[in-house]
Amino acid sequence: MNQSLPPLQILVISLKRSLDRRKQVEQEMQKISLPWTFLDAIDGSALELPPIEYKSNKVKRLQGYALTPNEIGCYLSHKEAWKRCAEENVPTLILEDDFVLSSDFEKILSALQDEVTEWNFVRLQGLYEVPFKKMIERSGLALVKNQGDAVGATAYLLKPQVALRLIKHSADIYEPVDHFLEHHQKHGLEFLAIRPYPVDITRAKSTIADRSERAPVQGIQKRVRSVARALDRIFSKEPWFPK
Repeated sequence: MNQSLPPLQILVISLKRSLDRRKQVEQEMQKISLPWTFLDAIDGSALELPPIEYKSNKVKRLQGYALTPNEIGCYLSHKEAWKRCAEENVPTLILEDDFVLSSDFEKILSALQDEVTEWNFVRLQGLYEVPFKKMIERSGLALVKNQGDAVGATAYLLKPQVALRLIKHSADIYEPVDHFLEHHQKHGLEFLAIRPYPVDITRAKSTIADRSERAPVQGIQKRVRSVARALDRIFSKEPWFPK
């Protein structure tokens, strides 16, 4: 590691029992020379009761569907990573354990620390291809603003002040964590991204999330949800879906 660069914390979220995935992570991280550590993921399927952050009836009313146990565990695991970022007070790279790093990944991290520093949160991976607007280009690195919700939480880099804000707005858990990261109206943060993304996914079945493609909320259920959200905006000091 280049000792002249500012400190950087790297956390890999992984279930302690996922030995094959951890072995793959160890092999993948040989591509870089930076120190890193596993963050033991919270196993949502092993939770006896939902956490206090999850209000099941309200979630069903305002979201239109319940979160799966592993979606809840995945969210809690990322929340723990944000807490570690805030506690250590250093920029933190957060990875889920199904990542594939580009050959120039360490070079990109170094540029973000040393040359292209006008960021607070950078998305390094996305599930969906969305249009984007180039914001900064320097040293061969393009920082862009996505013009849509790329979603996915396999790889992102954030600073402590962003971690604190995400924690603040996670007093309630009511959507998958990658959707929450895109929920700008809620947390008030605008994120940048590196394009092309320097991290891909292995596309192996996740062990900390079990979200399948959900059918969209439609018809009377969607109208009922819209009314419930409107009432929540009127009567709640912290509405889940602000305009």
